[in-house]
Amino acid sequence: METKTSHLRSEEMILNMGPQHPSTHGVLRLEVELDGELIIDVRPHIGYLHRCFEKHCEAMTYPQIIPYVDRLDYLASMYNEFGYALAVERLAGIEVPPRVEYIRVIMGELQRIASHLVAVGTYGLDIGAFTPFLYCFIEREKILTLFEMTCGARLLYNYIWVGGVSHDLPPDFIRLTKEFIVTFKPIIAELNNLLSYNKIFIERTANVGILPLDTAINFGVTGPNLRASGLKWDLRRDDPYSIYDKFDFEIPVGEGWHGTVGDCWDRYYLRMLEMEQSIRIIEQAIEQIPDGDVTSAIPKRIKPAEGQIYSRVENPRGELGYYIVSKGGLQPHRLKVRPPSFVNLEVLGELCKGHLVADVIAILGSIDIVLGEVDR
Repeated sequence: METKTSHLRSEEMILNMGPQHPSTHGVLRLEVELDGELIIDVRPHIGYLHRCFEKHCEAMTYPQIIPYVDRLDYLASMYNEFGYALAVERLAGIEVPPRVEYIRVIMGELQRIASHLVAVGTYGLDIGAFTPFLYCFIEREKILTLFEMTCGARLLYNYIWVGGVSHDLPPDFIRLTKEFIVTFKPIIAELNNLLSYNKIFIERTANVGILPLDTAINFGVTGPNLRASGLKWDLRRDDPYSIYDKFDFEIPVGEGWHGTVGDCWDRYYLRMLEMEQSIRIIEQAIEQIPDGDVTSAIPKRIKPAEGQIYSRVENPRGELGYYIVSKGGLQPHRLKVRPPSFVNLEVLGELCKGHLVADVIAILGSIDIVLGEVDR
C-alpha cells in the first residue's frame, strides 16, 4: 500500500510547528508540508482541550450554563454571555428592560475593544515588536477594572443573565468609562504610528496571506477576517439584535496597504478601525441610557416551551451562533455553538500556500483565534 510520504520528492518534508503561544500547549499543532522554505500546505491539528461544552449543557439548567459560556472565548466572555442570553430570551419569549439593553451594549463594546487590544498587542509580539504589547495591555487593564468594579471579575464574568444582568452599574462607572474613552482615543493614533505604519511591520504583513473574498465566503469566514477581504458584513448592522439599530457607526472594510485587499496587514488594521467604532457606540449608549430595574425581568426559573432557535451575534472574532433545542424542560435538550474561531481557522492552509515558513506565524496571528472556542 502506498503511503502519503511516497508522493513527496526528496527535497520535501513534513515539519511540526507550534505551539507558538503560552496558552496553546498541546492544543494546536500545525503540520507544515514544505518544499525547501516554501509552504505546500498547512494542516491544523487541534489538540486535547476537549471541554465537551455542548454535552455538559444537556445536564445543566439554562442559568447554570452561563459560567461555561464564559470559558468558550475567554477573551470575549462578556459577548459570549450576551449572545447566549439573547438566544434563551428569544426561545422563552422574555423581554428585557431598556436599561439592560444599553448596559449589555456598553459591556459588549468594551469587551470588543479589550479583545482587539489583545489581538493587536500579541500580533506585534508575533512579528517581533514588544512595545505595542505594553501599550495595549495598559489600556486593556483599564477596561478590566471597569468590569471588576461592576461584577467582581476580570476575565470570566457571569454578569449577563437571562432576562437581565446580575448587578446594575456602580455609581462611578459612567464617569470612569468617559475618562477611559478620552484617554484611549490618542492611544489609538499612537499605536498606529508605533506599529500600523511601521516599515518593518508592513513588510512582514502586507501582501502576505491574502484571503480573496470568494474564498472567505466559501470557507464561512466571518468577523474582521471577512470584512478585511472587502465585504461590509456585520450582524450588528445587517441582522440587528438588541438595540444596535439605535446607534450611528460605520462598518470598516479592508482597503489594502498597496491595493491588495485581504492580507495580514488588512486583518490587523481592521481591528484598529473597529475599536474606533466601538468607542462611537459606547459614547452614544452612555448618553442615551435610561433608568430602570435591571433584574425585574429575570425569571425565578427558565422553562421554555418545546421548540428550537438559532440566534447569532457579532462577537469580536465573528459570527457567534447558539442553536438551542428545547423539550420543555429546565435544561436544553441540545445546545450547539457556531464558534467563529473554529470556522476561521479552517482557511489557514489556503492562506499559507506559497509563502515562506516565517510567514506562518504572521498569518496565524492575523486570524486571531482563541483555542477555548476552537476545541470546545
